[in-house]
Amino acid sequence: MVNHRICVAPMMDRTDRHERYFLRLISRRALLYTEMVTSDAVLRGDRERVCGFDPAEHPIALQLGGSDPVALAEAAARGAELGYDEINLNVGCPSERVSAARFGACLMAHPSLVADCVRAISDAVLIPVTVKTRIGIDDQDSYEGLSRFVRKVSDGGCQTFIIHARKAFLSGISPKKNRTIPPLKYEFVYQIKNEFPELEVVLNGGVLCLDSAAQHLAHVDGVMIGRAAYKNPYLLADADRRFFRDTSVPRSRDQVVDALKPYIADLLEKGVHLSCITRHIMGLFYGQPRGRLWRRHLSENACRTGADVAVIDAALAELTT
Repeated sequence: MVNHRICVAPMMDRTDRHERYFLRLISRRALLYTEMVTSDAVLRGDRERVCGFDPAEHPIALQLGGSDPVALAEAAARGAELGYDEINLNVGCPSERVSAARFGACLMAHPSLVADCVRAISDAVLIPVTVKTRIGIDDQDSYEGLSRFVRKVSDGGCQTFIIHARKAFLSGISPKKNRTIPPLKYEFVYQIKNEFPELEVVLNGGVLCLDSAAQHLAHVDGVMIGRAAYKNPYLLADADRRFFRDTSVPRSRDQVVDALKPYIADLLEKGVHLSCITRHIMGLFYGQPRGRLWRRHLSENACRTGADVAVIDAALAELTT
Protein backbone atom coordinates (compact mmCIF):
# COMPACT_ATOMS: atom_id res chain seq x y z
CA MET A 1 0.00 0.00 0.00
CA VAL A 2 1.45 3.36 -1.11
CA ASN A 3 1.25 6.08 1.54
CA HIS A 4 0.52 9.53 0.07
CA ARG A 5 0.59 11.47 3.32
CA ILE A 6 3.64 13.48 2.21
CA CYS A 7 4.78 13.39 -1.42
CA VAL A 8 7.33 15.23 -3.51
CA ALA A 9 5.84 16.44 -6.77
CA PRO A 10 6.98 15.33 -10.21
CA MET A 11 8.93 18.28 -11.63
CA MET A 12 10.38 18.45 -15.12
CA ASP A 13 14.16 18.91 -15.11
CA ARG A 14 14.10 18.48 -11.34
CA THR A 15 13.04 15.08 -10.03
CA ASP A 16 15.45 12.91 -11.99
CA ARG A 17 17.03 9.85 -10.40
CA HIS A 18 19.89 11.83 -8.81
CA GLU A 19 17.51 14.24 -7.10
CA ARG A 20 15.36 11.36 -5.88
CA TYR A 21 18.33 9.46 -4.45
CA PHE A 22 19.42 12.62 -2.66
CA LEU A 23 15.94 13.27 -1.21
CA ARG A 24 15.70 9.69 -0.01
CA LEU A 25 18.73 10.35 2.20
CA ILE A 26 16.69 13.07 3.92
CA SER A 27 13.32 11.33 4.20
CA ARG A 28 12.83 7.56 4.15
CA ARG A 29 9.05 7.74 3.88
CA ALA A 30 7.98 10.62 1.62
CA LEU A 31 6.63 9.30 -1.68
CA LEU A 32 8.80 10.38 -4.62
CA TYR A 33 7.69 10.85 -8.23
CA THR A 34 9.62 10.76 -11.47
CA GLU A 35 9.54 13.57 -13.94
CA MET A 36 6.69 13.12 -16.40
CA VAL A 37 7.68 10.51 -19.00
CA THR A 38 5.62 10.05 -22.13
CA SER A 39 4.30 6.60 -22.95
CA ASP A 40 6.17 6.77 -26.26
CA ALA A 41 9.47 7.46 -24.47
CA VAL A 42 8.93 4.43 -22.24
CA LEU A 43 8.08 2.20 -25.18
CA ARG A 44 10.71 3.43 -27.63
CA GLY A 45 13.46 5.02 -25.55
CA ASP A 46 16.44 3.57 -23.76
CA ARG A 47 14.96 1.68 -20.83
CA GLU A 48 17.62 2.54 -18.27
CA ARG A 49 17.94 6.19 -19.28
CA VAL A 50 14.19 6.83 -19.39
CA CYS A 51 12.91 4.71 -16.52
CA GLY A 52 15.87 3.51 -14.49
CA PHE A 53 16.03 4.13 -10.76
CA ASP A 54 17.99 2.97 -7.74
CA PRO A 55 16.23 0.55 -5.36
CA ALA A 56 17.01 3.00 -2.56
CA GLU A 57 14.45 5.39 -4.07
CA HIS A 58 11.44 3.33 -2.95
CA PRO A 59 8.64 4.25 -2.47
CA ILE A 60 8.58 5.75 -5.96
CA ALA A 61 5.89 6.43 -8.55
CA LEU A 62 6.28 6.63 -12.32
CA GLN A 63 4.37 9.53 -13.85
CA LEU A 64 3.21 8.93 -17.41
CA GLY A 65 2.03 11.41 -20.02
CA GLY A 66 -0.19 10.36 -22.88
CA SER A 67 -3.76 9.84 -24.02
CA ASP A 68 -3.70 6.54 -25.89
CA PRO A 69 -5.08 3.90 -23.51
CA VAL A 70 -3.26 1.06 -25.28
CA ALA A 71 0.14 2.79 -25.24
CA LEU A 72 -0.31 3.94 -21.65
CA ALA A 73 -1.22 0.43 -20.55
CA GLU A 74 1.87 -1.02 -22.18
CA ALA A 75 4.11 1.70 -20.72
CA ALA A 76 2.59 1.18 -17.28
CA ALA A 77 3.21 -2.56 -17.52
CA ARG A 78 6.87 -1.87 -18.22
CA GLY A 79 7.00 0.47 -15.25
CA ALA A 80 5.48 -2.16 -12.99
CA GLU A 81 7.95 -4.72 -14.32
CA LEU A 82 10.80 -2.39 -13.38
CA GLY A 83 9.50 -2.23 -9.82
CA TYR A 84 7.74 1.11 -9.52
CA ASP A 85 5.28 1.31 -6.62
CA GLU A 86 2.63 3.36 -8.44
CA ILE A 87 1.66 4.58 -11.90
CA ASN A 88 0.47 8.18 -12.07
CA LEU A 89 -1.27 9.71 -15.08
CA ASN A 90 -0.49 13.36 -15.76
CA VAL A 91 -3.66 15.37 -16.35
CA GLY A 92 -2.20 18.61 -15.04
CA CYS A 93 0.71 19.84 -17.16
CA PRO A 94 -0.33 23.13 -18.85
CA SER A 95 2.47 23.31 -21.42
CA GLU A 96 1.24 24.28 -24.91
CA ARG A 97 3.62 21.69 -26.38
CA VAL A 98 2.14 19.02 -24.14
CA SER A 99 -1.40 20.09 -24.99
CA ALA A 100 -0.58 19.94 -28.71
CA ALA A 101 0.34 16.28 -28.19
CA ARG A 102 -3.05 15.83 -26.47
CA PHE A 103 -1.98 15.01 -22.96
CA GLY A 104 -1.55 16.87 -19.72
CA ALA A 105 -4.12 19.38 -18.46
CA CYS A 106 -6.05 19.54 -21.74
CA LEU A 107 -7.37 16.07 -20.91
CA MET A 108 -9.56 17.61 -18.22
CA ALA A 109 -11.91 18.48 -21.10
CA HIS A 110 -12.17 14.78 -21.93
CA PRO A 111 -13.01 12.91 -18.70
CA SER A 112 -14.32 9.86 -20.55
CA LEU A 113 -10.96 9.47 -22.29
CA VAL A 114 -9.12 9.86 -18.98
CA ALA A 115 -11.39 7.20 -17.48
CA ASP A 116 -10.59 4.90 -20.40
CA CYS A 117 -6.86 5.49 -19.86
CA VAL A 118 -7.14 4.74 -16.15
CA ARG A 119 -9.15 1.60 -16.84
CA ALA A 120 -6.60 0.35 -19.39
CA ILE A 121 -3.66 1.03 -17.08
CA SER A 122 -5.41 -0.62 -14.14
CA ASP A 123 -6.09 -3.71 -16.24
CA ALA A 124 -2.39 -3.90 -17.12
CA VAL A 125 -0.83 -3.59 -13.66
CA LEU A 126 -1.38 -4.72 -10.10
CA ILE A 127 0.09 -1.60 -8.48
CA PRO A 128 -1.98 1.53 -7.67
CA VAL A 129 -2.99 3.83 -10.52
CA THR A 130 -3.45 7.50 -9.64
CA VAL A 131 -4.27 10.73 -11.47
CA LYS A 132 -2.65 14.14 -10.98
CA THR A 133 -4.87 16.95 -12.18
CA ARG A 134 -5.78 20.60 -11.83
CA ILE A 135 -9.04 22.03 -10.50
CA GLY A 136 -9.96 23.15 -14.03
CA ILE A 137 -8.76 24.64 -17.31
CA ASP A 138 -9.36 28.02 -18.94
CA ASP A 139 -13.04 28.96 -18.47
CA GLN A 140 -13.94 25.42 -17.41
CA ASP A 141 -13.12 26.16 -13.81
CA SER A 142 -16.26 25.60 -11.76
CA TYR A 143 -16.38 23.27 -8.80
CA GLU A 144 -19.20 21.39 -10.52
CA GLY A 145 -16.93 20.71 -13.49
CA LEU A 146 -14.20 19.37 -11.23
CA SER A 147 -16.71 17.20 -9.42
CA ARG A 148 -17.99 15.73 -12.70
CA PHE A 149 -14.42 15.03 -13.79
CA VAL A 150 -13.54 13.25 -10.55
CA ARG A 151 -16.75 11.21 -10.63
CA LYS A 152 -16.20 10.10 -14.22
CA VAL A 153 -12.54 9.21 -13.73
CA SER A 154 -13.22 7.40 -10.46
CA ASP A 155 -15.77 5.31 -12.35
CA GLY A 156 -12.82 4.26 -14.50
CA GLY A 157 -11.10 2.86 -11.42
CA CYS A 158 -9.03 5.73 -10.01
CA GLN A 159 -9.18 5.84 -6.22
CA THR A 160 -6.47 8.46 -5.63
CA PHE A 161 -6.57 11.99 -7.04
CA ILE A 162 -3.67 14.40 -6.61
CA ILE A 163 -5.19 17.82 -7.20
CA HIS A 164 -3.18 20.96 -7.88
CA ALA A 165 -5.44 23.62 -6.38
CA ARG A 166 -5.04 26.00 -9.33
CA LYS A 167 -6.70 25.87 -12.70
CA ALA A 168 -4.46 25.81 -15.78
CA PHE A 169 -4.43 28.23 -18.68
CA LEU A 170 -3.72 26.14 -21.78
CA SER A 171 -2.38 29.09 -23.78
CA GLY A 172 -1.22 32.63 -23.24
CA ILE A 173 1.02 32.09 -20.21
CA SER A 174 4.02 29.88 -19.54
CA PRO A 175 4.04 26.72 -17.41
CA LYS A 176 6.04 28.72 -14.86
CA LYS A 177 3.36 31.41 -14.63
CA ASN A 178 0.72 28.68 -14.46
CA ARG A 179 2.25 27.79 -11.10
CA THR A 180 1.65 31.27 -9.70
CA ILE A 181 -0.92 33.33 -11.61
CA PRO A 182 -4.11 31.24 -11.32
CA PRO A 183 -5.33 31.68 -7.75
CA LEU A 184 -5.15 28.79 -5.31
CA LYS A 185 -8.56 27.42 -4.39
CA TYR A 186 -7.86 24.95 -1.63
CA GLU A 187 -11.55 24.91 -0.79
CA PHE A 188 -12.21 23.05 -4.06
CA VAL A 189 -9.86 20.25 -3.02
CA TYR A 190 -11.33 20.09 0.47
CA GLN A 191 -14.82 19.93 -1.00
CA ILE A 192 -13.85 17.05 -3.30
CA LYS A 193 -12.78 15.08 -0.24
CA ASN A 194 -16.06 15.91 1.48
CA GLU A 195 -18.10 14.92 -1.55
CA PHE A 196 -16.13 11.75 -2.24
CA PRO A 197 -15.03 10.48 1.20
CA GLU A 198 -14.32 7.03 -0.26
CA LEU A 199 -11.57 8.47 -2.48
CA GLU A 200 -8.04 9.36 -1.42
CA VAL A 201 -7.45 13.06 -2.10
CA VAL A 202 -3.98 14.59 -2.10
CA LEU A 203 -3.55 18.38 -2.22
CA ASN A 204 -0.83 20.07 -4.28
CA GLY A 205 0.05 23.70 -4.90
CA GLY A 206 1.65 26.43 -2.82
CA VAL A 207 2.69 24.21 0.09
CA LEU A 208 5.90 25.75 1.40
CA CYS A 209 6.56 23.98 4.70
CA LEU A 210 5.55 21.06 6.90
CA ASP A 211 3.41 23.29 9.13
CA SER A 212 1.33 24.20 6.10
CA ALA A 213 1.13 20.52 5.15
CA ALA A 214 -0.16 19.68 8.62
CA GLN A 215 -2.92 22.27 8.29
CA HIS A 216 -4.07 20.82 4.97
CA LEU A 217 -4.01 17.29 6.38
CA ALA A 218 -6.90 18.26 8.61
CA HIS A 219 -8.99 18.29 5.41
CA VAL A 220 -7.38 15.84 2.94
CA ASP A 221 -5.53 12.54 2.96
CA GLY A 222 -2.17 13.70 1.71
CA VAL A 223 -0.08 16.69 0.67
CA MET A 224 2.31 17.01 -2.25
CA ILE A 225 5.17 19.50 -1.95
CA GLY A 226 6.85 20.78 -5.10
CA ARG A 227 9.29 23.63 -5.67
CA ALA A 228 9.71 24.29 -1.95
CA ALA A 229 11.23 20.82 -1.53
CA TYR A 230 13.65 21.52 -4.35
CA LYS A 231 14.68 24.93 -3.07
CA ASN A 232 14.96 23.76 0.55
CA PRO A 233 15.17 19.95 0.52
CA TYR A 234 16.05 19.63 4.19
CA LEU A 235 12.52 20.74 5.09
CA LEU A 236 11.68 17.04 4.56
CA ALA A 237 13.99 15.97 7.40
CA ASP A 238 11.21 16.03 9.98
CA ALA A 239 8.50 14.61 7.71
CA ASP A 240 8.98 10.99 8.77
CA ARG A 241 8.55 11.77 12.46
CA ARG A 242 5.66 14.19 12.05
CA PHE A 243 3.58 12.34 9.49
CA PHE A 244 4.66 8.70 9.44
CA ARG A 245 5.32 8.05 13.15
CA ASP A 246 8.88 7.07 12.31
CA THR A 247 11.11 7.43 15.37
CA SER A 248 14.37 7.17 13.44
CA VAL A 249 16.70 10.11 13.93
CA PRO A 250 17.06 11.96 10.61
CA ARG A 251 20.50 12.53 9.15
CA SER A 252 22.07 15.90 9.72
CA ARG A 253 22.93 17.91 6.64
CA ASP A 254 26.58 16.87 6.92
CA GLN A 255 25.53 13.22 7.26
CA VAL A 256 23.40 13.53 4.14
CA VAL A 257 26.46 14.72 2.23
CA ASP A 258 28.58 11.86 3.60
CA ALA A 259 25.91 9.31 2.63
CA LEU A 260 25.72 10.78 -0.87
CA LYS A 261 29.46 10.61 -1.57
CA PRO A 262 29.64 6.87 -2.45
CA TYR A 263 26.78 7.37 -4.90
CA ILE A 264 28.60 10.32 -6.48
CA ALA A 265 31.88 8.40 -6.69
CA ASP A 266 30.14 5.50 -8.43
CA LEU A 267 28.54 7.81 -10.97
CA LEU A 268 31.81 9.60 -11.67
CA GLU A 269 33.39 6.25 -12.52
CA LYS A 270 30.57 5.71 -15.01
CA GLY A 271 31.30 9.02 -16.72
CA VAL A 272 28.53 11.13 -15.20
CA HIS A 273 29.56 14.76 -14.67
CA LEU A 274 29.62 15.99 -11.07
CA SER A 275 27.36 18.93 -11.92
CA CYS A 276 24.55 16.52 -12.85
CA ILE A 277 24.32 15.67 -9.15
CA THR A 278 25.44 18.86 -7.44
CA ARG A 279 22.79 20.98 -9.19
CA HIS A 280 20.23 19.16 -7.05
CA ILE A 281 21.96 19.69 -3.70
CA MET A 282 22.51 23.44 -3.90
CA GLY A 283 19.69 24.05 -1.45
CA LEU A 284 20.80 21.62 1.24
CA PHE A 285 22.09 24.44 3.44
CA TYR A 286 19.30 26.84 2.53
CA GLY A 287 18.74 29.32 5.34
CA GLN A 288 21.89 28.22 7.16
CA PRO A 289 24.86 30.47 8.03
CA ARG A 290 27.25 30.63 5.09
CA GLY A 291 24.90 28.51 2.99
CA ARG A 292 25.44 30.95 0.15
CA LEU A 293 29.14 29.98 0.09
CA TRP A 294 28.19 26.30 -0.26
CA ARG A 295 26.05 27.10 -3.28
CA ARG A 296 28.62 29.37 -4.86
CA HIS A 297 31.47 26.87 -4.51
CA LEU A 298 29.44 24.08 -6.07
CA SER A 299 28.20 26.32 -8.86
CA GLU A 300 31.68 27.57 -9.75
CA ASN A 301 33.59 24.30 -9.47
CA ALA A 302 31.37 21.27 -10.11
CA CYS A 303 31.20 21.99 -13.84
CA ARG A 304 34.99 21.98 -14.30
CA THR A 305 36.73 19.19 -16.14
CA GLY A 306 37.79 16.44 -13.77
CA ALA A 307 35.64 17.74 -10.89
CA ASP A 308 35.19 15.03 -8.26
CA VAL A 309 34.13 14.50 -4.65
CA ALA A 310 36.88 16.87 -3.52
CA VAL A 311 34.66 19.71 -4.75
CA ILE A 312 32.01 18.59 -2.27
CA ASP A 313 34.54 18.49 0.56
CA ALA A 314 35.78 21.96 -0.30
CA ALA A 315 32.21 23.28 -0.38
CA LEU A 316 31.62 21.84 3.08
CA ALA A 317 34.79 23.54 4.28
CA GLU A 318 33.31 26.87 3.17
CA LEU A 319 30.68 26.44 5.87
CA THR A 320 33.17 26.34 8.72
CA THR A 321 36.14 28.48 7.64
